[in-house]
Amino acid sequence: MSQTKSKSETDLESDASGKLAPMPVKKPAKGVYLLPNSFTTASLFAGFYAIVAAMNGDFSYAAIATFASMILDGLDGRVARMTNTQSDFGAEFDSLADVVAFGVAPALVAFTWGLQTLGKFGWIAAFIYVACAALRLARFNVQLEVVDSRYFVGLPSPAAAGVVAGMIWVSQEYGFDGVEYAIPAALLVALTGILMVSNFNYHSFKDLRVKGRVPFFALLVVVLVYVLIALEPPAVLWSIFLIFALSGPVSWLFKWKR
Repeated sequence: MSQTKSKSETDLESDASGKLAPMPVKKPAKGVYLLPNSFTTASLFAGFYAIVAAMNGDFSYAAIATFASMILDGLDGRVARMTNTQSDFGAEFDSLADVVAFGVAPALVAFTWGLQTLGKFGWIAAFIYVACAALRLARFNVQLEVVDSRYFVGLPSPAAAGVVAGMIWVSQEYGFDGVEYAIPAALLVALTGILMVSNFNYHSFKDLRVKGRVPFFALLVVVLVYVLIALEPPAVLWSIFLIFALSGPVSWLFKWKR
């Protein structure tokens, strides 16, 4: 008994006699690329470690782990492009890892640090951040081919994590109590989450020229930034991400006034 096959199962190829002959479907390649996915796994590990550190009361380590996760997340994509090892699996794995490292981890660290003293208001603020991070990443994946690559629509999740983690790191460095500042911290966490799903444009810096020649003054600025970060890492890093988070609404206000 003959069995018919759909085009999804076989392709049709014309032979020498002019008849159509079935051609076997090319099977998908097995396995995954190790190098870029190793960086993604390391980023996921750093995010998970931030949660564990917060549960143990080591909030400074939790914040540092979040920033380390951001660096590793930035490296996986660059390594994949440099080694030509991009894959659909890697893109999906990266998004799932980002939900944990930049969505769940910062929210739980902030909740353990001080938001838990607010009861329902505290965990609702933390949940708003987590939900917005997941929604922002889902929207980014579906809009990847239709938006201007020079801008992000909504605050990127790593930058949002930098705002929350920087706040906690500064509090530990300068002796601010998370319980005392729980209300403004909860508002900042929730508003940061809302910025992730907003329609504000944030510069992606993908059009930044780093291969060509630049003025000597530009190199001095880079050196100065490194020196400032080395002197006061918590304050400087938090300021950078806080200014970046505010740049979207501020740019929108300037355009609206025009």
